[in-house]
Amino acid sequence: MSDLITKLKSYKVLPVVTPPAPEQCVELARALSAGGIKAIEITLRNETAMEALKAVKASDVQIDVGVGTLTSAEQVEAVADLGLDFGISPGVTPKVLQAAVDTGLNLVPGITSPSEMMLGMEYGLDTFKLFPAGAIGGYNLLKALAGPFPNISFCPTGGISLGNAREFLDLPNVVCIGGSWMVPNDLVNNQDWNAITQLCAEAISV
Repeated sequence: MSDLITKLKSYKVLPVVTPPAPEQCVELARALSAGGIKAIEITLRNETAMEALKAVKASDVQIDVGVGTLTSAEQVEAVADLGLDFGISPGVTPKVLQAAVDTGLNLVPGITSPSEMMLGMEYGLDTFKLFPAGAIGGYNLLKALAGPFPNISFCPTGGISLGNAREFLDLPNVVCIGGSWMVPNDLVNNQDWNAITQLCAEAISV
């Protein structure tokens, strides 16, 4: 079992966050940690993302910090020196894979098919994000992939909720699940950290 798989297994649930302002993102990370969450995926979906990544990484919050929505080799190179614990992409390309190899970033690339997975395997990867899991019949697809790829692990994301989390986590090739249901926009915008902590505790308990 790779170190990355061991790390992801320990997370169980990985919140996918569109970051608010950097100081608020630190408080959000603190709320996640208080609810038992061990890692946060901060996505590169707005202009505050890089500063939010730096702020949470430099904070005293006991939480692993990853970067999401990596869609280019340039983005991989831009975050390579931040000391992040992992990176996640919604898809897979040779340039993104090579950049991850060159920079040493622990990348979990998104795939929807065996061919994409085999491309990642050629770069030495054994862990992938299945995305968008809900839209592509992720549960049945993961069951089917377990046969020809018994040594490959997955973090399904997209369409995962409290209602189906346990179903996915019970699959032997799933090491953790990603989602945003425990960090809804209204609670983040209102800085209702206590409510987010409660949602996180509920998510971890599945």
